[in-house]
Amino acid sequence: MKRILILGGTTEARRLAERLAPRADVTVTLSLAGRTAAPAAQPVPVRIGGFGGAAGLAAFLEVQAIDVLIDATHPYAAQISKNAAEAAARARVPLLAIERPAWEPVEADRWIGVADMPAAVAALGGTPRRVFLALGRNELRPFEAAPGHFYLIRSVDPVTPPLALPQAEYLTGRGPFDEAAEEKLLAAHRIDVIVAKNSGGAATYGKIAAARRLGLPVIMLRRAPPRTQVAGNIMAAGNVEEVLARLDHLLTSTAARGV
Repeated sequence: MKRILILGGTTEARRLAERLAPRADVTVTLSLAGRTAAPAAQPVPVRIGGFGGAAGLAAFLEVQAIDVLIDATHPYAAQISKNAAEAAARARVPLLAIERPAWEPVEADRWIGVADMPAAVAALGGTPRRVFLALGRNELRPFEAAPGHFYLIRSVDPVTPPLALPQAEYLTGRGPFDEAAEEKLLAAHRIDVIVAKNSGGAATYGKIAAARRLGLPVIMLRRAPPRTQVAGNIMAAGNVEEVLARLDHLLTSTAARGV
């Protein structure tokens, strides 16, 4: 029985765990960073918390005799992915990664690409606006530098302490969010600009489609370089099915070699 460690926190990680859980040829552990207070239920054993950087993860892979490491973290979790590539190389463990395709603008989209959160804050300008922040809690603090706007802030867990902003309303919710509900939300709060990350996938695309229908601009944080450009030891796949196919090929190859 082969031992698999999934670095998760995404829809793909959960779906991958669901597909692997019934199999008799593998045993799976799903690792979560612990940033969400009440993570969604998972179909396999869960490990919560960091590893102590690349060295700590490499040690975990060796001690736990992990046969395959799967990076199914968020596209913007650049440091975790970097640690995974370094740890897999140190421990000589094969590394598969889900490289979720980015969204691409279509006709009528009004995207403003920015490199980081300070640039997103600057893109709001000085005229007061009604802003929907569809970001993680760790990316919100830079907006305290622009207190002249109204902010609608949605996160999985409550933002504590609240931001030092005079006009802010907080929502909690876990995707997926469909287009109709997102359009209703944006209209009800009279939002005139959205700040978002190009996360890719369907779960959070509703706000992008709703912005298109309402003619709203989207300040979009650009993606980091693909994982395969950061490290050469990564076998990348675009979705869960591709990961499973690559995993089966890998397991068959190692079994044939008697590994």
